[in-house]
Amino acid sequence: MRYLDRLQPLGLLVMRLALGAVLFVHGYHKVFGGLHHHADLVASLGLPRWSAYLSAFTEFIGGLMVLLGLFTRVAAFALWIDLSVAFARVNLHNGMIGNSGYELPLALAALAFGLIFFGGGPIAFDHIRAPGGGGGKSK
Repeated sequence: MRYLDRLQPLGLLVMRLALGAVLFVHGYHKVFGGLHHHADLVASLGLPRWSAYLSAFTEFIGGLMVLLGLFTRVAAFALWIDLSVAFARVNLHNGMIGNSGYELPLALAALAFGLIFFGGGPIAFDHIRAPGGGGGKSK
């Protein structure tokens, strides 16, 4: 099974694309389609209204950063915190499946958690911007 090790960059790419796409679109909907409604929802949960703006922009900008593989570990950490709060405060009491169940935030938080430790991989802008990470041979 050692031949599968060569495909690890592809696995990290798929993890990044899945997490980034879902959260970018989710955040886009909040930022451009109902930021005040989201703030009202967050306030009804007993959290400060400003945390709604923080979560919406974290999902939008963090999702885009993970999607591009730019500052992946930092963005994944911010998304993991955002998803953990959503899991605990919004979805946990609804059970695992069903309306507003916690299966999606749990799966997305697991993807974010993995990217915190593994990074974006070699198919990411992080690899290009890192010293010696341009893909060329070192001398």
